Amino acid sequence: MKRIVLHTKDVMIITGKSERYSRELIKKMKEHYLKKSHQYITIKECSIYLGLDVDEVEDVLF
Repeated sequence: MKRIVLHTKDVMIITGKSERYSRELIKKMKEHYLKKSHQYITIKECSIYLGLDVDEVEDVLF
């Protein structure tokens, strides 16, 4: 079963950047999508934000 929630480690894998950069990127995505601090970013939202194909991102993560 695939998950839909994105974690810092996932952003690190997708972007190849550090943990700190990935946390900041998630924070920027939350601001962009007007989410509160307790709400999650989905893999689909991250893909759209980064301009990447959702299927390619899922292939890398799963």
